[in-house]
Amino acid sequence: MARTLETPDPLARAIAPPQNETDAERWAREQREAQARRISEQIDEQIRAEKLAMKKRKQPVRLLLLGQSESGKSTTVKNFQLAYAYDAFLAERVAWRAVIHLNLVRSLNNILDVLWREISVDGVTNEAGGRPYTPTSELHLMDGPLDADLDEEEDENEKAGESSEPLLTETHRVLMLRLGPLRQVQRDLERSLGAASSEEVHTGSGGAAPWNVSGGWRSREFSVTTRSGWKGALGRVRAAGRKSLDSTVGRHDKRAETPTFDVQMPARPKTAGARRTPAVRDPLPERDDEKLEEVDLEAAAGVIASCADDMHALWTDPAVKAVLSKQGMRPEEGPGFFLNDVNRVAASDYKPSDDDVVRARLRTMGVQEHRITFEKGSDAGSEWLIYDVGGGRSLRHAWYPYFDDINAIIFLAPISCFDERLAEDKRVNRLQDSLLLWKAVCSTKLLAKVQLILFLNKCDLLEKKLARGVRLADWVPTYGNKPNDVESVSRYFRSQFKDVSARHSPTQRIFYSFLTSVVDTKATRITVATVHEGIQRTNLKNAVFL
Repeated sequence: MARTLETPDPLARAIAPPQNETDAERWAREQREAQARRISEQIDEQIRAEKLAMKKRKQPVRLLLLGQSESGKSTTVKNFQLAYAYDAFLAERVAWRAVIHLNLVRSLNNILDVLWREISVDGVTNEAGGRPYTPTSELHLMDGPLDADLDEEEDENEKAGESSEPLLTETHRVLMLRLGPLRQVQRDLERSLGAASSEEVHTGSGGAAPWNVSGGWRSREFSVTTRSGWKGALGRVRAAGRKSLDSTVGRHDKRAETPTFDVQMPARPKTAGARRTPAVRDPLPERDDEKLEEVDLEAAAGVIASCADDMHALWTDPAVKAVLSKQGMRPEEGPGFFLNDVNRVAASDYKPSDDDVVRARLRTMGVQEHRITFEKGSDAGSEWLIYDVGGGRSLRHAWYPYFDDINAIIFLAPISCFDERLAEDKRVNRLQDSLLLWKAVCSTKLLAKVQLILFLNKCDLLEKKLARGVRLADWVPTYGNKPNDVESVSRYFRSQFKDVSARHSPTQRIFYSFLTSVVDTKATRITVATVHEGIQRTNLKNAVFL
């Protein structure tokens, strides 16, 4: 029905004063309406001021870190924080103690897994668990070229172990039992950092490109998921250990990582003050997975401190080193390894150093956003958003949404892994996977105008590997008879990545590359400063053109 001019306006009827309103009621109503108008005007003014401030404020620089798992992306984030946001880095440094303790006991327990398997092969029963432990995916077995049959290699290793003299003795077995409580410590620390260690991860066995992923399943390395982020994990650690620990960056995701006895090791001479009586070391009590939100970090640290001498004895024992060498395992070259510093890290008054935090390993699943506000220099007050992505093949599908509106990409390629296989697919060489991934990134049209910066990382491990006599030509036949030294090998790798960039980029782009060891904070500080200056210069030039 059409309204006529005589039809009452429903809005006017709603705001009309009530009938029979007294003077006092009218005064009170007018006061309320005036107050409501003032609040509305204040909100409008605040909105206008925020819009004006956003126009004047510099847009943050958006930096995306790409690379396969364990390539050094999170370590690069820490180096940026060290260089430009040290106060924020320092505020959370102490909370990294729990993460470093987790790295320590994980390394030790992984070694124990290998030793128990060795003992079981030699015919000694593992009384701690009733059966030999299976080594986790963190220790990689490399016994031959990539096209060798893995099953045949394992059979040969087992036969070699059966035919050789046992390397481990009853003394080692008892020492390993003494370290049994560290398994519960590991479980508790993992729970306190916010992830269930028994969860499985879908892994891609398809191509290296992030948009072509298919795959299977494997046991998971302990990780922090995108729902929490490792920043959130540190927050939980600070809350759980507030009584004993001194105490930011947001998260963002556009889509949706027994009894014991004092034993003298054969290789260690007896000291005058050695204990003679059996000592019982109580493990931490078993805890309910769902009810455990916060763990007593000091209790865990106490167990670690009580095991420090035994951890040092195990790691420095020649027989243990011989077992690991026989299996082709060098855990000291992996991320988050602290057994060389066990006496310092396990001390009851231990506080992490800057280098310790940079070396600490806490794998992250998915994508994290780190907001870094520059604290000094000419860029003080400016912001960078650094996106750290999970590098596993099954996680690369989440990268693509971040390719839009990005200023620069740092691609990390670990060049020390030319003789290693990909954890997700043992048929694939890690260096080959990095090259394929680099090719996919370079050829993506959406990134045609994005500045790409290549970090040829882990040069320190490359130098050690070549010094041991590992020849690149045995794994990369095209290298030929060139010198097997760090300078020649790194130059060869650089030329390979440069050639891929030149042949597959949609448009011509400048090739930026750096030889890095991101765990070396002093050397990386110079590289980070150079990268920061280059990105700022490119960003300013693009802003002028716009």
